[in-house]
Amino acid sequence: MAEQNNNKLHIRLHVYDEDIEVVINRDEEEYYRNAAKLITDRYNAYAQAYKGRKSEHVVGLMTLIDIALMYQKERSHNDTTPYDNVLAKLTAEIEDALNETKK
Repeated sequence: MAEQNNNKLHIRLHVYDEDIEVVINRDEEEYYRNAAKLITDRYNAYAQAYKGRKSEHVVGLMTLIDIALMYQKERSHNDTTPYDNVLAKLTAEIEDALNETKK
């Protein structure tokens, strides 16, 4: 149990205008800090662009959509299903060819 607690880290993240305390895995600290910075930067951009025209709630939602869109685009670039299908087909063809030469 003590070893598990050694892997945890208590940090304070500044996100937009809030300080948020979180307990994280020690090896993920950089990811959390980069995420907080990304949220703050995107929120500030929307808040500045829509100052006085949109509520904080709407600006927050626009920020979430922006970041979720980035995530979805990146996720689609990492989809290995088409490559897996091609490799499976090639493997089957190679195995069939090897079986034919054994006969």
